[in-house]
Amino acid sequence: MTGRFVRSLLALPLALAMLAGGGSAIAQEPPATGTPARPTVELSAEANRPAPNDLATATAYVESSDANPARLAERVNETMAAALAEARRYPSVKARTTGLHTWPVYGKEGRRIEGWRTRSEIQLESRDLEALSELLGKLQATLAVGQLTLQPAPETRKSVADLAATDAIRAFEARAKTIAGTLDKRYRIRHLAVAYGGTSGPIRPMMRASAVAEAAAPPMEAGESEVSVTVHGTIELID
Repeated sequence: MTGRFVRSLLALPLALAMLAGGGSAIAQEPPATGTPARPTVELSAEANRPAPNDLATATAYVESSDANPARLAERVNETMAAALAEARRYPSVKARTTGLHTWPVYGKEGRRIEGWRTRSEIQLESRDLEALSELLGKLQATLAVGQLTLQPAPETRKSVADLAATDAIRAFEARAKTIAGTLDKRYRIRHLAVAYGGTSGPIRPMMRASAVAEAAAPPMEAGESEVSVTVHGTIELID
């Protein structure tokens, strides 16, 4: 098949198209791209609600040194066993061991080990602040209490956060309505994101181990923590 014959065959569809269209080649128009993009506005709103600090967490520990590691371990274990036994007398308080650390104590030159030091910790958690305060007062006879954290319990924080989210969404809708109305437009929400925040409860240092048989129970004022919710979104303005 010659090159001229091939070119004739390729040109045939174009010629037929020109004849059918009265001597002009008809090009298909590209599809419409749709309606023009409408203007959008990004905005946010925030709401806050107080949540009661109804959960207290405290860390108590014993730390001791001895040249004899076996004697040191026995003494620390006895102290912690007595503390856990005392904690079991308070059913509303959860107690668990959280750490046991032992490290060498070096002499002045830093080369020779002259003894050992051990630290053992327990964590106490309760929604009964009065019971926890009383227990800490007793434990401070032999243990040091590192800190006390007061914060909302998880279920308390969740319920308050849900209420704050409702407030934030309503505030977002009101702000969107105001913006659209100022521009003499209607609106519809294109995107909405809800972010939960909040601040933790107060953290207070506690007294170290006391030499008396039982230290005074530390006072606890639960107070409140603020739970915040922020709503970010985009609205589309409609004529």
